[in-house]
Amino acid sequence: MTVHFIGAGPGAADLITVRGMKLLQSCPVCLYAGSIVPPEMLAWCSQDTRRVDTAPMSLDEIEAEYVRAHAAGQDVARLHSGDLSVWSAVAEQMRRLDRLGIPYSLTPGVPAFAAAAAALGRELTIPAEAQSLVLTRISGRASPMPSGETLAAFGATRATLAIHLAIHALDRVVAELTPLYGADCPVTIVFHASWPDEKIIRGTLGDIEARFAADPVERTAIIFVGKGLGADDFRESSLYDPDYQRRFRDRT
Repeated sequence: MTVHFIGAGPGAADLITVRGMKLLQSCPVCLYAGSIVPPEMLAWCSQDTRRVDTAPMSLDEIEAEYVRAHAAGQDVARLHSGDLSVWSAVAEQMRRLDRLGIPYSLTPGVPAFAAAAAALGRELTIPAEAQSLVLTRISGRASPMPSGETLAAFGATRATLAIHLAIHALDRVVAELTPLYGADCPVTIVFHASWPDEKIIRGTLGDIEARFAADPVERTAIIFVGKGLGADDFRESSLYDPDYQRRFRDRT
């Protein structure tokens, strides 16, 4: 018996990986976060799969489900939104499984920021303009930010920021980043990337609050901030330059 942690991707049912889809089809038990995993994702499960919505459950109750499945010799598909490597609350579950001696595996998923960039039709790294992407958030009730991991600290690098779980504090984001990036810096809010109700709000640090107030969204949105979001007159990468010599291009 194995607990298979699966990154469900950003929302669209067909953005799950092939491996994740096959695990959903084969596991007799599926635990999923119903508050953020779309119901369409469960269509990959077989008709006989026992489906458990973990949204109202505590960690102890989720652990009890693992113990129950382990005793019955049933593999578990544990669906989490996005990718498991960031803000997935998987670490504490794995720690408990280690203590219980229950084996598990991890299958990555398409992260929300990648789906949001696709919705924008943008590459987030632009030659000579933007070469770093910072995934961050702000402190909340569920998890405070460590000392030093602040918007001001990351903003000082002028890197492109992908700010998660912060749409409720857009005013704070604007106030802290405007002195660092300038009021004309592009800002884009992507709500529910890849979902049917996907929405994009574009603006600058100077006007994004007003644009958001005119067409607000809640919860699952990413705020992108960075000069690279508006770059169009940039140099081409050397990767495909005819004079660029690399080991896969035999030019003499």
